[in-house]
Amino acid sequence: MRKSILAISVAALLLSANLCAQDASPQPSQAADSDAQASGAQPPDAGNPPQPENPRLANARAFLASLHYRQGDIAVPGANAHFNLGPDFRFLDQTDARKVLEQLWRNPPNDTVLGLIVPATTSLIDDHAWAVVVTRTDEGHVSDADAQKTDYTQMLKDMQQGIADANPERQKAGYSAMTLVGWAEPPHYDEASKKLYWARELSFSDAPRPTLNYDVRVLGRTGFLSLNAVAGMDDAATVRAGMQRLLPMVEFDPGQRYADFNPSTDRLAEYGIAALVAGGIAAKAGLFAKLGVILLAAKKFIILAVAAVGAWLRKLFGGKDKNKPGPTVQ
Repeated sequence: MRKSILAISVAALLLSANLCAQDASPQPSQAADSDAQASGAQPPDAGNPPQPENPRLANARAFLASLHYRQGDIAVPGANAHFNLGPDFRFLDQTDARKVLEQLWRNPPNDTVLGLIVPATTSLIDDHAWAVVVTRTDEGHVSDADAQKTDYTQMLKDMQQGIADANPERQKAGYSAMTLVGWAEPPHYDEASKKLYWARELSFSDAPRPTLNYDVRVLGRTGFLSLNAVAGMDDAATVRAGMQRLLPMVEFDPGQRYADFNPSTDRLAEYGIAALVAGGIAAKAGLFAKLGVILLAAKKFIILAVAAVGAWLRKLFGGKDKNKPGPTVQ
């Protein structure tokens, strides 16, 4: 039996409700002004002596100031890949990326995160912040033979039904119902560059606005690179434009590219392009969202909707997967 592939999921993790400040920008004076605006403080004047800084604001400033951004040509250790980032983006390496994901955005520890790409003009804790989690999956060379054959309209219907079927169990466990509204960006595969991208719109019964999940997969010799972004749907145009600018900036290193696959020595993955899309939201460590984006209530973590793609996967592989697990909590 073919190994089970990743199932659909959204990880909405708790952000500290008291954290309120703007990210440091390259100009210290501008950063101070932004922080003051974020906290509601007014600039001091002759009639209003300066007030002591809010300790939480001071801690936020110290945290943001501790991050080490890089731009330009960035080698990604452990990925055999590199980014050639233009002025629109900044890169945080694994250590700082995990600090942001785990300490600032309260995700569980995950050592598969390789880095974080952040728009240069966006604060990490702004209401409209978004960033891209970088991970690598090395499970074999992914054949793209099915890229143009897959019926993504039918796939969407099957996934929507699977999520709806899983909601009673999710609600029984005390979690909000989830709805896959539709494609925010239909799946598109560029055969020349070996890059796949798509986006989904999701909604949650206890969230005030829908969520955008934007996914990119860059296929390589022995696996693929994942770039995953999560934001509110009201920022969809910004994220879509940003991800399209980012697409040509990432490549595998020479010798590790898709064309370098050697069938005599390299392993072939047990899934293709369609399976990457069906399980895209749960691709390794690409699951993240700060509470400022989704605004979920405390303790409202989202269950892995393993059943969400069950019907479609049975069509893909044929028959039922007797080893398929039930819903679990991320």
